[in-house]
Amino acid sequence: MVTVNAQIIKKGRKKEYAVIPYDEFLKVQEELRDYEDLRCLREAKEAEKDAPSIGIDELKKQIRGQKSPPGRRGKECG
Repeated sequence: MVTVNAQIIKKGRKKEYAVIPYDEFLKVQEELRDYEDLRCLREAKEAEKDAPSIGIDELKKQIRGQKSPPGRRGKECG
């Protein structure tokens, strides 16, 4: 968790803005990206939870038996 040292700017008695140091802003951005990655991983795991699967030995046999096209990538989250 990132510790944020914010300066609060008020308009009258109401809090309007929070200003944070730039290095803390960068850390918050990184934390948010990590959270988004985790959320996407959880979504993918949930979507594939009932998908058929094979063991590692069978996968190795399949890989040896066929070549896949270069540059194939999975679907991105988002």
